Amino acid sequence: MSAVEPGAATTGLVERVKSILLRPSATWDVIDTEQATTSGLFKNYAAILALIPAICGLIGGTIIGIAGFKTPLIGGLIGAVVGYVLNLAMVFVLGMIIDGLAPTFDGQKNQVQAMKVAVYSSTAGWIAGVLSLIPMLGLLAVLGSLYGLYLLYVGLPKLMKAPAEKAFPYTAVTVVVAIVLSIVIAAIGGVVGGLSMAGMGAAGALSSNTIQVGDKSVDLGQLEEASKKMEAAAKQMESGEAPEAVQPDVLKAYLPEGVAGYARTEVTTGSGGAAGMAGSQAEGVYTKGDATIRLSVTDLGAAGALAGMAGAFNVQSSSETDGKYEKIGKVDGRMTQESYDKASKHGQYSVLVGDRFMVAAEGEGASVDELKSAVAAIGPAKLEALAKG
Repeated sequence: MSAVEPGAATTGLVERVKSILLRPSATWDVIDTEQATTSGLFKNYAAILALIPAICGLIGGTIIGIAGFKTPLIGGLIGAVVGYVLNLAMVFVLGMIIDGLAPTFDGQKNQVQAMKVAVYSSTAGWIAGVLSLIPMLGLLAVLGSLYGLYLLYVGLPKLMKAPAEKAFPYTAVTVVVAIVLSIVIAAIGGVVGGLSMAGMGAAGALSSNTIQVGDKSVDLGQLEEASKKMEAAAKQMESGEAPEAVQPDVLKAYLPEGVAGYARTEVTTGSGGAAGMAGSQAEGVYTKGDATIRLSVTDLGAAGALAGMAGAFNVQSSSETDGKYEKIGKVDGRMTQESYDKASKHGQYSVLVGDRFMVAAEGEGASVDELKSAVAAIGPAKLEALAKG
């Protein structure tokens, strides 16, 4: 029985989530032959998983807060409900577009198959939504969502029967459509403040190297290269040959005794792994008077290959209100997230290094410059060398 048909057990849904994330190629082959309906796909799969980002975002915004700011409960509830509905609507529209584009790329029109592609490729984004509980993990949530684009890249040609020579342009155009849809949904939901439909623009035509989406561009060469890396990483995870995580004690050695005038007072380490994925972390607590900085270095292992997707899509965003700001983008060629509340002096600064390591600093009573100094003290260049080795 399909994991998404009426009456399917919860364990079936869980197994499908695990398999599409960890064994995407083989799982798409199974999905291709499954009997399904559009209503079954949404009722027993999409509608359930889409609750994850809605609920976690509500909790993270109203209870935990971002950079010291907490969303009012009523506003948070309204935003969660609207976001949930629009999320499902976006997936449905994407499925219709995938079906409509099929003949253009010599694929076979089949609405149910197209809905399978749209629904199952959204799995990573829904699961990554749990990270919205913790603002400091926002960058990882972005990378997790981008894994959905890789799932799309693998599954779309198989289910829509596009010939090999048309598979990549079909996928690339669909990806651009997905980006535009996400921008539209964000604008409608009020997530991206000040974004107007007139200023958003539309997807530009395919060129030899890039696709233009408004004032943003998608590097097709980087997208294809990143997808190949993701494919290699997925195969390693499936076979159990993924690189082992760096030992926590090795990461611990990267934590300095002091940073920006703060003295290290505590160190913790840990590691773990499952289903071919492994990770490890070392964290230090630094204090100066009443101010505290928590500095960590995390080995993401094979999951770090998601960074290539972020680079291909030039991921960046920023927001600022009442002395609080948050932004994501590239600094010195590395994906970086920064947020700070000037009133409470609470902030986070995290950097993805070598497409593998996450270095993050969170501070209470510390300046953003001190947080940046703490991250720099880890030695990103040394971690990049470690990643290559």
